[in-house]
Amino acid sequence: MDINGVISAIFVGIVIGLIARILVPSMQPIGCIVTIIIGILAAFAGLWIASAANIDNFWLTFAIQIFIAVVLVAITAFLFRKSNTG
Repeated sequence: MDINGVISAIFVGIVIGLIARILVPSMQPIGCIVTIIIGILAAFAGLWIASAANIDNFWLTFAIQIFIAVVLVAITAFLFRKSNTG
């Protein structure tokens, strides 16, 4: 992956993180920076899974990335909520 791919993945990751935050119901006790980091991680993980499965469809790859981000946002929000309640 060249530098353009990394920069694209970061920008796509920001969008994916924000979409995941919208899709996860309830108030999340996590900040925007954590959401963006989760989105970037999900973008890279989804791209890796799609390339490992030989998926060349952009929309299917994007759906995989969003699914991963939704799961990670939900898990992170649960862990932050649990640690904040004492």
